[in-house]
Amino acid sequence: MKGVKDGLGDKAKSMIVVEASYETTDPTIDSQIIGMKAAGVDVFVNTAIPKFAAQAIRKAVELEWKPLHILSGVGNSVAATLKPAGLQNAKDIISDFYLKDPTDPQWKDDEGYKDWVAFMDKYYPEGDKSDLGNVVGPAFAQTFVQVLKQCGDDLTRENIMKEAANLHGFRVPMLLPGITINTSPTDFAPIKQIQMARFDGERWQLFGPLINGAVSG
Repeated sequence: MKGVKDGLGDKAKSMIVVEASYETTDPTIDSQIIGMKAAGVDVFVNTAIPKFAAQAIRKAVELEWKPLHILSGVGNSVAATLKPAGLQNAKDIISDFYLKDPTDPQWKDDEGYKDWVAFMDKYYPEGDKSDLGNVVGPAFAQTFVQVLKQCGDDLTRENIMKEAANLHGFRVPMLLPGITINTSPTDFAPIKQIQMARFDGERWQLFGPLINGAVSG
């Protein structure tokens, strides 16, 4: 929400019609979706986790509510969100990516994708290769391994934190081309670039250039 408000700047107060939250223990978020439709919302920024993101997609279709649906990367996994929601129900949703979607056939001959498949086959053969969550986990782990390598033999908390804030141009195999991991003592956010994608009813289609985060902090 802070990012949306920062991006809209002075227009935020007039443009944001509804702010709707939920608890992870809630059974559904149907009432929130009904409220947004009733308020005449025409752009829906959905930052829900997969369970509730899927509910939102299904409920919007049920209500015949057709806003521009912007789904955050938190909930854009084909396996965890879109399949439970119904692939056709997710058609035309827009989202952001910094990792390669494992369901995208353009990566089938990509070395980074092949490395990830080999990792999954060896360490998690029963894992769902259409679940972006199974890409995120190894990517996080590989980044932490790099931090430990930079630490050398000094594995104190102080040095680990120091090196975690000293990553420059680092890449893991499943990052999208052109995206690198960078941190500093005054900037702890490792990923500052994304590429947009639109779901065509079967898979995510990347479009446009890489977008750099404009607001620091």
